[in-house]
Amino acid sequence: MRRILLIDDEERLSEVVQTCLETLGGWEVLIATTANEGLLIAEIEQPNAILLDVMLPEMDGITLFHHLQEKPDTQSIPVILLSAKIQFAEPNQFANLGVAGVIAKPFDPLKLADQVAKILGWS
Repeated sequence: MRRILLIDDEERLSEVVQTCLETLGGWEVLIATTANEGLLIAEIEQPNAILLDVMLPEMDGITLFHHLQEKPDTQSIPVILLSAKIQFAEPNQFANLGVAGVIAKPFDPLKLADQVAKILGWS
């Protein structure tokens, strides 16, 4: 079974994402509510992919992504950014980072598993 780590500080949103991905995607979802917790879980659990909120309290998602890229244990894990701040210029900016993809918030929970599968090439 594929495992996805969701790193997001909004509890209600995390519950919705977890329910949708587990029910519709058939994947196990691990949840971290802080960047540091996410970094630790990514290293220990080695998920198949990471859904990462760009706006986190103590460290933004972009900074966390760079930390994941610096560590041999986590640099090969594909990361999808979740962002409420996608403007016209930003998708290109995110693409240059080397993330697998970007999903705009708010998203349709019923389509989320399909969006994630499409970005990651999971059929």
